[in-house]
Amino acid sequence: MSALRVVVMGVSGCGKTTVGMALAERLGARFIEGDRLHPEANVAKMAAGIPLTDADRWPWLDAVAAALAADAPVIASCSALKRAYRERLRSGSGTPLHFLHLAGDRAILAQRMGERPGHYMPVSLLDSQLATLEPPGPDEALTLPMDMPIDHLVETAIAAFTKGSS
Repeated sequence: MSALRVVVMGVSGCGKTTVGMALAERLGARFIEGDRLHPEANVAKMAAGIPLTDADRWPWLDAVAAALAADAPVIASCSALKRAYRERLRSGSGTPLHFLHLAGDRAILAQRMGERPGHYMPVSLLDSQLATLEPPGPDEALTLPMDMPIDHLVETAIAAFTKGSS
């Protein structure tokens, strides 16, 4: 478990930070808030309601990958919406990564986003995130419902990601 690296992924509002922090606490791991690694230009663009392009995302994904490559265990939150983004994280970190995809209903996502005071990501960008999302298959990620109780999400992820390790 000491080399465990997990990316908690999904669209905005799915609970990446909440679940990632709980998972990190339970494992005694470092937590990386992926949103804090966005270049200022990306944050400004999203705050203005402008969706990011692949070109906008590459430097950010590289920063997340570099953070994941550091000491483990580590848990990071990162939308990782496309398979190419997940591959970029894997190759950039140079380490095996596990992905936990939090999936859920658009209405609940929008409600959660609307309840986050001071967050730069407006609800108006939710549909562009959902359109960009390439849901990972079972070969890529463990997908769990975002509305599952956090303790259950954490225990299910730990069981899946530590299977066979001691």
